[in-house]
Amino acid sequence: IELRRVARRYGETGAVQALAEIDLVVPSGERVAVRGPSGSGKSTLLNLVCGLDTQSGGEILLDGVSLAVLDDDARTRLRREKIGMSFQTFNLLPTLTALENVALPLRLQGVGRAEAEGRAGEMLGQVGLAGRSTHRPDQLSGGERQRIAIARALIYRPPILLADEPTGNLDSHTGEEILQLLDGLHGQLGTTMLLVT
Repeated sequence: IELRRVARRYGETGAVQALAEIDLVVPSGERVAVRGPSGSGKSTLLNLVCGLDTQSGGEILLDGVSLAVLDDDARTRLRREKIGMSFQTFNLLPTLTALENVALPLRLQGVGRAEAEGRAGEMLGQVGLAGRSTHRPDQLSGGERQRIAIARALIYRPPILLADEPTGNLDSHTGEEILQLLDGLHGQLGTTMLLVT
């Protein structure tokens, strides 16, 4: 991940500056945390890196490819193939079980149901939730939901994981467990991780 003098301004006149000429390099396989107070542009940074938003200035490169040269379809493919995203609000589908939520990215890539759910079951085991696969999000604790969200983000073993406040909605003990889980998964998978907190 490389950002070169990246800026993001909002409003018709660009009066609100969310990011001002940010330079950041995250080498492959590294784990980096960006810290800052609420409203400092951390989530904006992640939205730019994954191509959900477009910078007002500067350049963003993923694996040497500038996001500016990609159209919407190419950005969607990039997210689907190279970037796992975990959000503070989990973004789990309430009508799906834990297993179905984790399998969803594979199903969207055209993987058959049996294979997708088999791999999802393995991933749930890796995050310590094999016994909760048939539960829906409203039947799970906040920490369990965050583990499901992380499992879903990593199900297809993307080279990059972006995590927006992965412990923000959790108590300190559960937050520590999630950070330990991310440490373990980083060691196992070698995924480049960019977290904001």
